[in-house]
Order: sequence, then structure tokens, then C-alpha cells
Amino acid sequence: MKNSEYDLVVLGGGPGGYVAAIRGAQLGMKVILVEGEHLGGICLNWGCIPTKALLRSSEVHHIVKNLDEFGFSAKEISFDLSKVVKRSRNVARQLSNGVEHLLKKNKVELLNGFGKILDKNGHLRNVEVKDKNGNVVNVAGKNVIIATGARARSLPNIEPDGDAIWTYREAMVPSALPKSLLIIGSGAIGVEFASFYNDMGVDVTLVEVLDRILPVEDHEISTFAKKTFIKQGIKIKTSSKVLDMKKVAKGIEVSIDSNGVVDSLTVDKVILAVGIIANTEGIGLEKTKIKTERGHIIIDQWCETDEPGIFAIGDVTGGPWLAHKASHEGVVCVEKIVGIKGVHPLNMHNIPGCTYSRPQIASVGMTQTEAESDGYEVKIGKFPFMGNGKAIALGEMEGFVKTIFDNKTGELLGAHMIGAEVTEMIQGYTVARTLETTEAELLATVFPHPTLSEMMHESVLDAYGRAIHI
Repeated sequence: MKNSEYDLVVLGGGPGGYVAAIRGAQLGMKVILVEGEHLGGICLNWGCIPTKALLRSSEVHHIVKNLDEFGFSAKEISFDLSKVVKRSRNVARQLSNGVEHLLKKNKVELLNGFGKILDKNGHLRNVEVKDKNGNVVNVAGKNVIIATGARARSLPNIEPDGDAIWTYREAMVPSALPKSLLIIGSGAIGVEFASFYNDMGVDVTLVEVLDRILPVEDHEISTFAKKTFIKQGIKIKTSSKVLDMKKVAKGIEVSIDSNGVVDSLTVDKVILAVGIIANTEGIGLEKTKIKTERGHIIIDQWCETDEPGIFAIGDVTGGPWLAHKASHEGVVCVEKIVGIKGVHPLNMHNIPGCTYSRPQIASVGMTQTEAESDGYEVKIGKFPFMGNGKAIALGEMEGFVKTIFDNKTGELLGAHMIGAEVTEMIQGYTVARTLETTEAELLATVFPHPTLSEMMHESVLDAYGRAIHI
């Protein structure tokens, strides 16, 4: 420990915490980052990154099984699940080590342990840090950022046991593939696991309590996704609730109420993907004026809590619960603390959402329902993948791009996509919204040919009755 007093103490080394720490150091602050488990947090170690490695493997498996479509043939195709999982873990490990290197490069001190906010000492806030062996170190900071993240939520009477009932952690490191699998929850996490396991040959059933899967997405996207997943072999039960489950000789017997009709299903494994709980316990909130709502810390537009000098970012605060939102909050928060001019608060409507299933799903801004509910007179444009030359050449003809404009001003209210590589395309519309672009600029933009991104242009053209290729 070189110092015991710091300009900034960051609790949590996930994508919000480590980014905030690095940005603070870049701006000349003395920064210490407190992390109890692994740098990069859930996202890098058990979420965003390793799941994408798994999904890449299942995508390759899908392509290999359909080689004849591309003029190839192969016999006795197989895979080694242990190598698939190992590759995923190696990717996570490589990036976690990269975060440690970045912290050293930027002269951020790293303290292994779990931080707890204590009393205030003048202009400093005391923080107790306890490691896994019970050793305690005390530090003090002029400012504290809480970036402690969140963990998987359970359901009443349905607790993960690491054996038959999995959370995302167990689902990412299976020692063997189950023959059948029930996934409870159809948000991004549930859908991604459904896509992975289905493409790897598992009999997958997806259960959602609401009337459609991917409920935060535009209604047309949800409908198209459901049809596509069903065609791929995934069984989907919407407006359905798991009532009970018990272990039986053949696996787990699950009782499901679907629109008032109760039936049972026996599966090998169950994955719970029903949301998150913020990690606010044991960090000393009771010694502060910090308020919570539904378990998440309440912050203002600059990520400051009701306790002056204490900020919170990422999953420990309100949604959307996304890594890139946490990282951006970290930068905004630190720059506001330092007093940089021209810092803008985060516009939640400009945060893109991505689901890395097959097909991929991406969106930014308002859905059509939200826009119309807010009183906008909307203009809608759509363009299908099957009308795009690059998509046809790739053999990826399922999907579409949808754009929503304000008819009065031309403002791009929202954009929604489903199909191959749309998670790489959505940033174009995100930039457009950040720049407050109207249809005029998008219509006048030259898109390269042949690319998937041409569909973005055609969708805008379609909204104004000018589409060329449909």
C-alpha cells in the first residue's frame, strides 16, 4: 500500500468499476480499486465475454452440420464439449489478465478484498477492506464509487443447487450436455442459453411468464424471434409460470401453468434466467443516506447517491443492466467529479441492447409501442434480409431491420434489428441518435455495397416511401 488516502476509492472491478478507476487515474486522481473475486466482474468472467465464446462454438457447430449448403461435405462430425468450455474460460482469463495490465499501466492501485463504507472523517470517507482470509486494511477517499454489480435472482421455492438447477455459472461450464433442458426466463440471458444448447443438440424448452419472449424488444422483433426459434426446434411457452419442480428418477419433473392449463414436463436440467439482485449487502449503506428502490441504489443523472461524495454505477443501480452502460456511467461519473466541462449525462434511450442468439437481436431507442404511447405520430420503415445481396451470399436470409421516425420532425426514435451480425450494425443508429440525426442525413448517407448495413439505409428509405430493393 503506497497510500492510505485517495482521491477515489472504487468498490468493484467489473466493466463499470475498472473503467471508472482508469479514467480517474488518467485525469490525475490517486485511485484505488477494491475487488474481492476477479477483475472484469461477472461480464468478463461469467457473462458477456465467455458466453459469446460458447455461442461462437455453437454457431460453428450449426455451420458444420449444414456444410452441404456451401458445397462441402464431411463425415463423422463431432465436438469435444470440454474443449468448447475450455476455450470459453481461456478467453475470459485472457481478458481478465488484460484488465490487470491496464490498471498497472495507468497506475491504479489494486486491493484484493471486499470493501465496506464506514464513517466520514472530515472530507474523507473511510472504507474497510477485508480479504478472504479475514485480514483488514483501512483506506480513505475523497470520493467513493460503488460498482459492486449484481447476482442471479432465484424464484420462490426454486433455488439453484449447482446440480439439477443451474444459474448462468453452471450453465457455462457443463461437464456433459443434458439431453433435455428447461430455461425459465426469456430475456437476453435465457434466449442466448436456449440458442447455444439448442444448436449443440439439446432438447430445449423456454418458459416466459409474460405473453411474449424478449419482452423489452419491439413487438415485431419478439414475434419474429419466437417463430424463428420454434422453427429451429426450441419449444416456447409464453404466459406460463413454473409452479413446482421436484427431482425424480429420470431428472426433474416440472409443473407449468400455461394460460390456466397445468401440465408437467420432465427434463435433465433447469436454468434460472429470471433477472438479477443488486449486491448491496455488507457494503455499509446503513451508515449513509443512500436510498434504494427495489433493491437497487438510487442515483441522479451524474450517478451520485443521496450521500454526497458517494456514487454508484452499473448493475447495482437501475437498468438497463448492461456492461456498456456501466462503463459509460463510470466515465461520466469520474469526469463530473473532476469538473471537466461539457460532460453530458447518460441518455438511457441511446443505450443499445444486444442479444447474441442465432439470429442476433439489437435495438436502440423507443419501440413502436413506446413511441405511439408517448403520443408520437410515427413513420415506420422495414427491410428484410432476404432482399439483401450480402445476406443471400452468406446464407443468412432470416431477419429484418426496422426504423421508427417522428413524422413531424424526422427524429430517429428507435431502430430494431434481428438477423446475422446485427449486434455489429446497431452502433450506426446509436451514433445517429447521439448526433440527433434526422431522416434527411440518413437518406443522404452513402452505404457501402455489398454489405448487410445497406439494409439500414433501405429501412430508412422505406419509411419515406423510397425503398429501392423491395
